[in-house]
Amino acid sequence: MNARDVVPRSKNLDIDALLDDRSIRVIVCCGSGGVGKTTIAAALGLRAADRGRDVVVLTIDPARRLAQALGLTELDNDPRPVAGVEGEGSLAAMMLDMKRTFDEFVESNSDPERAATILANPFYQSLSSSFAGTQEYMAMEKLGQLRGKAEADGTWDLIVVDTPPSRSALDFLDAPRRLGSFLDGRFIRLLAAPAKAGGKAYLRVLSAGFGMFTSVLSKIIGGQVLTDVQTFVGSVDTLFGGFRQRADDTFAMLQAADTAFVVIAAPERDALREASYFVERLEADAMPLAGLVLNRVQTTKVPDLDAATATAAAARLEAGKATSVTAALLRIHADRVATLARQKRLAERFTAAHRNVAVAAVPALPGDVADLAGLRQIGASMSVAPDK
Repeated sequence: MNARDVVPRSKNLDIDALLDDRSIRVIVCCGSGGVGKTTIAAALGLRAADRGRDVVVLTIDPARRLAQALGLTELDNDPRPVAGVEGEGSLAAMMLDMKRTFDEFVESNSDPERAATILANPFYQSLSSSFAGTQEYMAMEKLGQLRGKAEADGTWDLIVVDTPPSRSALDFLDAPRRLGSFLDGRFIRLLAAPAKAGGKAYLRVLSAGFGMFTSVLSKIIGGQVLTDVQTFVGSVDTLFGGFRQRADDTFAMLQAADTAFVVIAAPERDALREASYFVERLEADAMPLAGLVLNRVQTTKVPDLDAATATAAAARLEAGKATSVTAALLRIHADRVATLARQKRLAERFTAAHRNVAVAAVPALPGDVADLAGLRQIGASMSVAPDK
């Protein structure tokens, strides 16, 4: 029994048709942490390049496994060409550096003096490196930059995005808007009032009640922190008002017909539950869902030997003091068959709940994928007509 048997034939996701569709310019790989999003994103990018597309893969995975699999010594915030593409396409890969992306955003939207002031501000340094939601926001900012470059000079005709490893897959959609709303919100603008008004004007702008509020707030978070926030917002000025708009623009880009979402899940209860939530959220936000990739599905090479028969045979061998290796292999087989049956039940539960979602199954491999051959093996397994 192979991985494909886990999914009803009517539910097969045609990955090659998706990759060959030139109207699709962005593929977003999403799902909960630990399900293999990075590996699937790399496999999709390589298969698309082998089939003639000019592809860039953007990963946000801090483990940096993608570089090793693609034969690169490291990945950084700039696309690096990948050698070894079979065909007329091309492949580049990069890993998001959220602080550098934020710095580039500030530098490209400010004059040099103002940019230097912002980059040196302690609040900005904290915001750009560790503030909740910054990674997701900058992932979308980088996606927007890549899309703009692709449209300007035709460098790539397909961008594959590996989404951040968040606590919840939904953070990828929610965090950019939350951060944009915070940076563009009324509360932080009130904090900025002293920096913008200054001196006696500040007294005219703020009432005595708000002055008392800032005094209390200063004691809670520290006077220097409050000053840093006020200085930062005052320095950003017109740039500041664009954060939420940029997040909204990117959200609209993700809803466009030339974007396709691929949800990645492992054949486990929690991962499929998270995938189910994500599918429902994508549908609610009118985002184009291509389908689900069910990764690391168990397989067996002896489909006619069920788990119960294998277990009974192992018990008889052990009772007769036969070769322990044979009995152990039978028990391993029994365990794999039982695991596959459980995975099939979970997959059927998902497909019953989401009848319109196509699914591709990827078999579990004996080891980690560490080269292009391994990525090609995964890409071929996702194909409706696997490579010979």
